[in-house]
Amino acid sequence: MIRAAAQDAARIARGAGGAAARETRTNEGVATIGYEGATPARLIQTLHEAGIATLVDVRALANSRRPGFAKRALSAALTEAGIGYVHMPALGTPAEGRAAVRSGRPGVMRRIFGAHLKGAEAQAALADLADRARREPVCLLCLEADPATCHRTLVAEAIGLPITHLHPQEAA
Repeated sequence: MIRAAAQDAARIARGAGGAAARETRTNEGVATIGYEGATPARLIQTLHEAGIATLVDVRALANSRRPGFAKRALSAALTEAGIGYVHMPALGTPAEGRAAVRSGRPGVMRRIFGAHLKGAEAQAALADLADRARREPVCLLCLEADPATCHRTLVAEAIGLPITHLHPQEAA
């Protein structure tokens, strides 16, 4: 099923608008995307339309109860669709931050995650991400549909490049 979704998304992206959509990337920067409310095929189609070369998974744990979004399945579908996949767990929210979000305390998550980003491992991952984003179109992945409530926006802001938020569930 995941393979079929990747093939469908690749076919859609190569069809009318696929090549033109890739040419619309006008700035060097970083994109972000949340898979909440999306299917794997729709996520891949959105990435193709935006001209993304590599999806950077910034979940601490690249697991998901949603079919097609766990690391192994997502990586395979992206590879089949011609998009790279990199998991950067050092840029994921620590367990305490995830617990804060689940309990409705996003401000606490931001504080915890801000402190986490100052660590050596996170700083090295940020440097690697910034370098990759300057070389090729990348997109940061996490769950939340709204980038304002997700740590991926904090990661994108930390690398200091222009940010574009993609919304797979909104496109036609």
